[in-house]
Amino acid sequence: MAKQKKHPTGTIALNKKARHDYFIEHRFEAGLVLAGWEVKSLRAGKAQLVDSYVLLKDGEAWLFGSHFTPLTAASTHVIADPTRTRKLLLNKKELERLHSSVQQKGYAAVCTALYWSKHLIKCEIALGKGKKEYDKRDTERERDSAREIQRAVRNKGKGDE
Repeated sequence: MAKQKKHPTGTIALNKKARHDYFIEHRFEAGLVLAGWEVKSLRAGKAQLVDSYVLLKDGEAWLFGSHFTPLTAASTHVIADPTRTRKLLLNKKELERLHSSVQQKGYAAVCTALYWSKHLIKCEIALGKGKKEYDKRDTERERDSAREIQRAVRNKGKGDE
């Protein structure tokens, strides 16, 4: 029988909307305070970060808006709240830097990813400046032009034979 890995590796959930709505300027890695059923749910990949954001209050960071779907096979005696606020574990310097940056107009702290780091679950927090509608259109235009260039380069090599 093949040896089973203790913990899966890699990304659990991504927040692609954050990259669309913000210019990401700096990233932080934070730990999460989780309950047992939440860890089981994350092992099964049942997490959503679409509308999640980080709130800084009383010198602590909290993750709001994330949704961890409880498993039906999880413990029956625990009342699972899928959208509860979860405490983020950051050191004092990181908290101060985040707090001072978020105070500036147009800046926000959002969760961009959940992933495994060895046997621990980590949250990637991004400090971002909000994009205007025309910035979003410019980003899409640049992405489309880069895709066209890649396509042209790829097809040029095939036509020479």
